Amino acid sequence: PKQKSTLALAEQTPSSIHPIAYLKHNTPPSANPAASLQSINMKYIVVTGGVVSGLGKGVTISSMGRMLQGCGLRVTSVKIDPYLNVDAGTMSPFEHGETYVLNDGGETDLDLGNYERFLSISLTSDHNITTGKVYRKVIGKERRGDYLGKTVQVVPHITNEIQEWIEEVAHVPVDDNGNRHWAPEAVDGEFATAADKNADIRVADICLIEVGGTVGDIESSVFLEALRQFQFRVGPANFCLTFVSLVPIMGEEQKTKPTQHGVRDLRSVGLSPTVIFCRCREVLEEGTKSKIASFCHVDGPGCVLSVHDVSNVYHVPLLLMEQNLHRILAEKLQLGSIEGLKGRLDLTMNGLEEKATMWNLCEGSVANEKVMEMLANGEKDLDGLSGMSRSMIDWARMAFKLDRFEKSVKILIVGKYTGLQDSYLSVIKSLKHASMAVERKLDLIWVEAAH
Repeated sequence: PKQKSTLALAEQTPSSIHPIAYLKHNTPPSANPAASLQSINMKYIVVTGGVVSGLGKGVTISSMGRMLQGCGLRVTSVKIDPYLNVDAGTMSPFEHGETYVLNDGGETDLDLGNYERFLSISLTSDHNITTGKVYRKVIGKERRGDYLGKTVQVVPHITNEIQEWIEEVAHVPVDDNGNRHWAPEAVDGEFATAADKNADIRVADICLIEVGGTVGDIESSVFLEALRQFQFRVGPANFCLTFVSLVPIMGEEQKTKPTQHGVRDLRSVGLSPTVIFCRCREVLEEGTKSKIASFCHVDGPGCVLSVHDVSNVYHVPLLLMEQNLHRILAEKLQLGSIEGLKGRLDLTMNGLEEKATMWNLCEGSVANEKVMEMLANGEKDLDGLSGMSRSMIDWARMAFKLDRFEKSVKILIVGKYTGLQDSYLSVIKSLKHASMAVERKLDLIWVEAAH
């Protein structure tokens, strides 16, 4: 019989089910559900980190997603947290910052808040994978006898569960905008449910996956092994690994050894990065890029990107775009060959890419005064842009305009966890957005509630 297409509706929709569950129950025994999912051409970009934690993997992956949206692509995000907790609801804010609550009530890591704010998407609790969730699910299957008496092991049972979870949640639509639609086909003239007949499904083109912690941690090893297997499961044209590292400055020299050691640890588990993001106080020198590229097995200095300190976080997507990250990813993932993206994928961002050469972001923390003024005041040639790339023009204008605010507003926050400001990250971001709307710098004053 004719095989059904993939059905990928969000769990919270009353008449919906997840794609893998749907295919398992509606696909002929000889068919491969995973292969049916891959027919959607889902691409996966994984972000790992090394040396130290807290380098900004969440901001990096969010900025990458925002840049890809500017190219006309639809994105979704998954956060992997290797801790044994089932979720972040019972964790101290002093250790991990705020617990971010999703629309479905899921209590998750604060990075999912970054994803939602940057990408304008609405995630579910399943988009946050923890060791506790995975083991609980596998043990539940074992208790039900799903493994038919087999010895349950980390490999293959835990690693397979992780891969299936990623593949399943990647196909859950996360917003109501975009151009990618799929209408389910009838099998022998029949639909599984009445809702299937009229379903209009939007699935992301790219799934961004952040692996929490650092490479080499004992608790994250099972996830890295699962990703090593996953790259072969989906194929090299559908999988891209990136690595965020620290480049410290000792005296006046940018040191590359921490990055070399981090990539060596990553390659020792069978994963090799395509792109290396280097966090540094200053712009990465060409000699430093060449050295890292030579010792870390990447395709030239162009794949070593400088993610240096900038005046505000909204400059990061522009910084990545100026260093041609979108073209590196497009080549690696063969985006130009996907039939469904023709007419929508625009790597030039309707001319914005060419204008980025004027910004000189790699030569300093902010653009030159002329471009700042042009973006802040709304130059006519910029207003002429349209389509998906128009959103990137608005983003650039917002980022540069923020640097020009002169007046400030003081807000006092009284709290119990003021020792770590990430404990109130959503509150801070809300105040930041409000101050931007009235064109004011935000000046926060913290007061410990115990005083």
